Parts: sequence; C-alpha cells; structure tokens
Amino acid sequence: MNESKIQTGEWSLQTRKSTIHLAKWTALWVLTMVLATFGSLLLWESTLLTIIAILINLSVGIGMIVSNIHHLKTTDEMMQKVQLEAMGISLGVGIVGGLSYSLLDTTNLISFNAEISHVVMLFALAYLVAVFAGLRKLQ
Repeated sequence: MNESKIQTGEWSLQTRKSTIHLAKWTALWVLTMVLATFGSLLLWESTLLTIIAILINLSVGIGMIVSNIHHLKTTDEMMQKVQLEAMGISLGVGIVGGLSYSLLDTTNLISFNAEISHVVMLFALAYLVAVFAGLRKLQ
C-alpha cells in the first residue's frame, strides 16, 4: 500500500476481509469477556459455569490473536512497520507504566488499588497514539 492508497483509504479485498474477520473475533472476545465477568454476578451461581466461561474467553482470545496475525500478514510492508512499532511502543509503555503503577500501590503511595483494567487502558491508548503517529509519518 503506497502513500496515496493510505490517504484515500484503498485496501486490497484480502485486507478488507481480514479486517472484518479480525473485528468479528475482537467483538466475540469482548462479549465472552463480559459473559465471564458478569455471568457469575447476574446469570448463575455455579463455579463450574464460571470456569467454562473463562475457558471459552481464553479460547476465543487465542482465535483473536491468530486472526490478528493473519490480518497483519495481509497488509503491506509499510503498514506492518507501523503496526510493529505501535505494538512495541504499547508493550514498553504498558510494562514500564504498569509495573510503576503497581509499585505505587504496593508501596502505598496511592490510596486505591492498582487495577489491571487501568493497565489495559494504558496499553490501548499507547497503541492508538502510536498507530496514528505512525500513519501520520507516512503522509
């Protein structure tokens, strides 16, 4: 994909299909996460059903990862570079920021518990900013 294709939004049919496929896997993973999180609170009281819901979420998550790998393989080299850099930045920010955040909690420098959801949001925001910055560099 050259710069003009990025700017006009032209993608190959294969990339469009893999993007839709990845979006479906991601949505399914989010739904299974909701089910695993709230099922025991709202729908059932069974530990076995909770374990099953978590295993389903894990399985769908693996499917989402495989779909993401496939999707990356359908993109061109420039987009793969943008994605790789964004993933590296978000991994670094998430690990360094997340561990520092955890240290603030374990040393009682913050008055609340460090939650994994906060670290996930940090990963996601770092990834989004890095992707947009990488795409902006290509323009």
